[in-house]
Amino acid sequence: MGDTALARATPAATPQSASARPLRAWQAAALAQYEEQSPKDFLVTATPGAGKTTFALTLAQRLLARREVARVVVVCPTDHLRLQWADAADRMGIVLDPGLTNAVGPVRPGTQGYVTTYAQVAGKPMLHAARSTAVKSLVILDEVHHAGDGLSWGEAIEEAFGFVARRLCLTGTPFRTKADERIPFVRYEEDTFLGDDGQGGVGLASRADYTYGYKEALADAVVRPVVFAAYTGTSRWRNSAGEVVAASLTEAGTRSVEMQAWRTALDPKGQWVPHVIAAMDDRITHLRETGVPDAAGLVLASDQDDARAYAKIVRRVTGKAPELILSDDPKASKKIERFATGSARIAVCVRMVSEGVDIPRAAVLAWMTSYRTPLFFAQAVGRVVRARNPQESATVFLPAVRPLLTLAASLEQERNHVMPPPKAATDEELEALDLPPREPREGELAKWEALEADARFAHVLHGGTAHTGEGTPAVALAPLGADEEEFLGIPGLLTPAQTAELLAKRDDELRVRISQHRHHDEDDDGHLIEELPEVETGGSWRDVAELRREINRLVSKVSARTSTPHAVVHTQLRQSVPGPPSASASVDVLRARRERLRTML
Repeated sequence: MGDTALARATPAATPQSASARPLRAWQAAALAQYEEQSPKDFLVTATPGAGKTTFALTLAQRLLARREVARVVVVCPTDHLRLQWADAADRMGIVLDPGLTNAVGPVRPGTQGYVTTYAQVAGKPMLHAARSTAVKSLVILDEVHHAGDGLSWGEAIEEAFGFVARRLCLTGTPFRTKADERIPFVRYEEDTFLGDDGQGGVGLASRADYTYGYKEALADAVVRPVVFAAYTGTSRWRNSAGEVVAASLTEAGTRSVEMQAWRTALDPKGQWVPHVIAAMDDRITHLRETGVPDAAGLVLASDQDDARAYAKIVRRVTGKAPELILSDDPKASKKIERFATGSARIAVCVRMVSEGVDIPRAAVLAWMTSYRTPLFFAQAVGRVVRARNPQESATVFLPAVRPLLTLAASLEQERNHVMPPPKAATDEELEALDLPPREPREGELAKWEALEADARFAHVLHGGTAHTGEGTPAVALAPLGADEEEFLGIPGLLTPAQTAELLAKRDDELRVRISQHRHHDEDDDGHLIEELPEVETGGSWRDVAELRREINRLVSKVSARTSTPHAVVHTQLRQSVPGPPSASASVDVLRARRERLRTML
């Protein structure tokens, strides 16, 4: 059966199959605008946590129901987001396959489309072009700014989806693109901006068809209010010339010294990290005792070595093992899912939960990474601002260094500011934070070395004001407006000043607490964290995956019992139950093959 025939045979999604959850006002307004214009291309910029996925799938559902499209293709940044999109689609009555690889040709029977990644599209753009043009398709490009991560990715999506029926682009924030790296299907307009070096310039800013910013989302109680808790401290390190240097995070002087102090503070051997983790844990406890019983926190690390070390510190300081989520771990997606639905207090990760991942109970973030681009900062903070009720707030713990405080202030004062294109770091900046130290020159010591770092609460930043916890603001960057004052008066929410007072009061206690902990980071076998049992959740595409696994297990049993090679058993199975290989077979075919194998045992 060809793709066109399959599309006719596949039942279209109906509005009745959707979740009973009503649309938010912005989602309804964006849908109304889309249906009035019926465009080929449509870009939605909606702040992280606002509900872009629900909007996109509701649109897909309506287009399928009216038979304006017969297939939906979602392109997203990571493999985990493929699973998240497929689960959300299942709840809307749309069957999207998140496991379709480039090795499998046609879209599987019984599905209405599939979810893939930008990397997969770049691997075989013509394959995706064939899939998306075989029938009228809606292509959803999630976090479309990723198509600008490299010229090859942008060229690939243009080659793959240049001739599809409809395209919907989604992003969490407006973005700028270099003139020679325009992202396909995105409209731009010239825009002036102020760079990190203080120099102005003219760039190309994305132009959305519909925009829903953080300020609007906050007013609608769609996202939580967030406060930034900044921690300073004194760092000591030995530079490549063998000199011992000491500097405060907040009074470092030059950018180079500040970055070295920041790098030292993030070193797992110092006291800055355990102190801030203790403060974070204390904040989670407070939230759990005051109306958010499942509150959780995220620790963002720069690399996997730091993540493992931070996980040991979390267990040492809190007495509980965190969820350790690493990008090369085949169980990473299951760990994210387990953490999102479970009761664990803290997850430590590198970049796995920085963008798009939905963990509504995460309300605290510890910024222990050297990443400092505006886009990454906004996306990461977006992981802890998804609101569930009006009495929840979010707290972001971060080093009190100028680059991060500037980003926090920008997020505070200019909720809808445009993210600039990635800026090439200087050699000095790369050496300071992101790369191993260069080889020493003659006469120098072997390497740069972090010696020690302590931590002290500095201030809470909210609404343009830095609160020190001593009764009066330290710095008033901008006065609070009447709306903000009224919002912060909601019963059950601490004001920023109260948050600062609480953190400042607990600061000395936390310093004593972490110094008294014994260093029992590993168990008797040298393992950091005991793995919890894997938990499978339901969902139609998950049923398909489980059927394939079960068929492989049964084939192994038949092979062992009959002394027949696996390949021969598979061939016999396809002869008994005709159809494509299991990788591309429908649910009905897989079930029939499972029953056939059972009769052979």
